[in-house]
Amino acid sequence: MAESKTRASEGPDAETADSSGETTQVLEFGLGSETYCLDIGVIDEIVDAGDLTRIPNSPAHVEGVMDLRGRTTSIINPKTVFDIDEAGEQNRIIVFDPDSIGDQGTIGWVVDEVYQVSDVGVNDVDETTTANDDNVHGIVKAEDRFIVWVDPNIAASTE
Repeated sequence: MAESKTRASEGPDAETADSSGETTQVLEFGLGSETYCLDIGVIDEIVDAGDLTRIPNSPAHVEGVMDLRGRTTSIINPKTVFDIDEAGEQNRIIVFDPDSIGDQGTIGWVVDEVYQVSDVGVNDVDETTTANDDNVHGIVKAEDRFIVWVDPNIAASTE
């Protein structure tokens, strides 16, 4: 992660760094018509959505499980967690690094689309609108849109 911060502040995207030069790389993805992002430091890989095995009596946000390279991976639908009613392709799965999400095992989020990795400076994030929500880091103001920066542990706090 430190290498990506250094590269971001030295490269052509240096203008995205705040006055301290610190940026974080985030992965932008779509859920319905909205754009969300996650710190890339918590992401292990991105895979195509495949066949899921449903789990009887599982919470509404658990779509099922799938085998990813010998690991049973629980697949979460963040649309259920974020209360998004819009339909979408759900064609990609963001798989989280198991070490970054505590004792939840291997978890992935099924998302409509993965867009890009971008650099976010501290001054680009508005945290005041999320004061009462521990699962949202803030709202990132991009050139022509707003991006909701979420925490991957949100599904663990949803019962």
